Formats: sequence, C-alpha cells, structure tokens
Amino acid sequence: MRCILIGVKTKEKTEKELKQSLYELEGLVEALNGKALGRLYQKREVPDPATFIGKGKVKQLKEIAEGTKADTLIFDTKLSPVQISNIENITGIKVMDRTDLILSIFSERAKTRQAKLQVELATLQHQLPRIYGQKGKALSRIGGGMKTKGAGEKIGEIKVRTIKNRISKIKKELEQIKKQRAQQRKWRNKNPDVLKVALVGYTNAGKSSLLNRLTKRETFISDQLFATLDTKTSYIVFPDIGKKAVITDTVGFVKDMPEEIMEAFMATLEEVKEADLILHVIDISDENWTEKMEAVEKIMEKIKIKEKPTIVVLNKVDRVIPSEDFLDSSEETMLTGKRETVIISVNKGWNLDRLIEKIKLYAKELTAVSYD
Repeated sequence: MRCILIGVKTKEKTEKELKQSLYELEGLVEALNGKALGRLYQKREVPDPATFIGKGKVKQLKEIAEGTKADTLIFDTKLSPVQISNIENITGIKVMDRTDLILSIFSERAKTRQAKLQVELATLQHQLPRIYGQKGKALSRIGGGMKTKGAGEKIGEIKVRTIKNRISKIKKELEQIKKQRAQQRKWRNKNPDVLKVALVGYTNAGKSSLLNRLTKRETFISDQLFATLDTKTSYIVFPDIGKKAVITDTVGFVKDMPEEIMEAFMATLEEVKEADLILHVIDISDENWTEKMEAVEKIMEKIKIKEKPTIVVLNKVDRVIPSEDFLDSSEETMLTGKRETVIISVNKGWNLDRLIEKIKLYAKELTAVSYD
C-alpha cells in the first residue's frame, strides 16, 4: 500500500494535535506494511460536506497521487459515504478513513475466535451506513420473477438485510462467549486468594512485554501499533502470603477510538471492569505521553473503571536515562499528578521488583467475599 495521508486543521484541532495525529496515522500505515509517500494539510473552519477538503484540494490531491504513484488516499478522520464516493470519482484512487485503517489492522491481527468475531462485527457496523448512502448502480433494482410483484428488491436493501442478519448472529455468539468468560470470572471472584489485575494503556506502550516479564509467559510482542489484539491472561504466585495475582492484557487504545471498535471490543473490556487493580502502562519515552495518558483515562472513564485502584506504570525509561542509577522514586507522583506511580523499564528489567511488591500489597489486602 502506497498512500498519501490527508489531515484537516479545523477549529476543534490545534496544529500540534493535527501533526501528532498524522504521525500516529503513519504508524498505523506501517503496521500494515504500507508506506506513506506524503502528507496533505488543509485548513477549514468546517469540513466540506461533499469532499471534506473541497473539490479544488481533491484535484490537487489527484495530481500529487499521480506524481508519486500512490494507490491509496487515507484521511485522518471519519468520512461519510458521499464524501468517499465523490473523492474516489474525482481521483480514481481508493479512499480510506482512519476507522478503515484500524479495522484493516485488527482484521489482520485477530487470532482467536472471539477477536475475529469482534473485528467482523466492527467492520460490518462501519460498512452499514455506507451501503445506506450508496447511489446509482449499486442500488439498481433486480427484476421481479414470475411469482413476484413489482420490479423486485434493490440490491442495496438485500445487502443491508444480509449484513443485519450477520450482525445479529455475531452478537449472539459473542454473548455466549461473554457468558463463558463470566463463569470463569465468577470462579475467580469466589476465590479470595486471587487478585484480578488488568493491564490497560495506549497501543505500543509495552503491555504485552510487561505481562511476559511479570509472569514469565511468552506472548507475541512487536514494536508497532496494535501488535496484539487477543486478551491474554497469566498469573504471579506469592507463596509467602498464600495469594496470587491473575494478570490480563487487553487491546491497546488510541486517541479518538472509533465507536464501532469500542462497541465491538466491550466483551474484551469486561475483564478490565471486573479487575481489582488496574496497571495503566505508559511509554514515558514518547514526547506525547501525557496526552496519551489522558486519552486512555477518558476511555477508562467511559467504561466506568477510572475510579478503580490504579498504578500508573511509566515504562521504557531506559530510552530516557542511561542507567538504573538515575531512577528517582521521589519524581514518580510528581510526573503523574499524585497518582500511585512506578517508573520501570521492561526491556532492562529496571524496578520490576518494586512494581511486583506494589501488586503484592494489594493482594495482601484481599479478604474473603461472601456470596448468597
């Protein structure tokens, strides 16, 4: 995939936010083994309803694409069906928006049955409004048969019904998986010796690497966005206190996470909602780590887990300081606004023992829970 990235500076978005968002968009392209050949910026108070960036800018975009031999145009926003159709008609090139790109990555990375179903559900929910918005040949009528009345159904109506039926079937299957997971959680909830810990964080913050280090489990890791999608669970045993911590890794978040994806992955996030302790993993070497921390906290608030006991884990500090000797625990809460914090390097193993001790303290506080 050889693409041009398109960003629009509106009154709701600052210049810095636009550049950060396009930089992340390029990372998403690279996650699909694509190459960004260039970027196009446009300043608009409000998006053009027909083409988002205006017909003149689209013609300019066509010239750039022809000159660079780009085969895809990727917009760092959500486009309407009409906008996509109009831009493709003018440029003759495939058009994707940010949600399309993320869904393509999810589709490629999903491994388990649950993850594949969730990705398919999100994709179908994203496609449905576009079929409603299609015009012309796609919605031409099928001629009626001998036993039918009228000219027959529109092709678009058949597509919509097929997609709705598939969505209904997927939701039922996911509900069954959700019930099975609930039974597993019920067992853990009845065991007062088990601390339930969930890892959350921005994509590529190092959550899977941390799970591997803490539990000595081998989970696929890669230095790219959305390297893993499936929920992974393992545990740490604390024999001296007769407790253990079950740790669950979850899909990474991104800023402005598309609603379709958030809805589709709620089953995965149920693990987070049931946790006794949250580890919010942050890449402190990222110059925009504070903004990403806030983006994750907004999602945590949305799914009603922000008030849960949380340890902020500032990871990848080995990219910031030359050795472990420079670690200063007195700076931790200063960096995160008095939140309980620990600075670590999963890669180097720095301060992991301190993080484990913090987790153990929460495990010690577990008490037996009575059930009716």
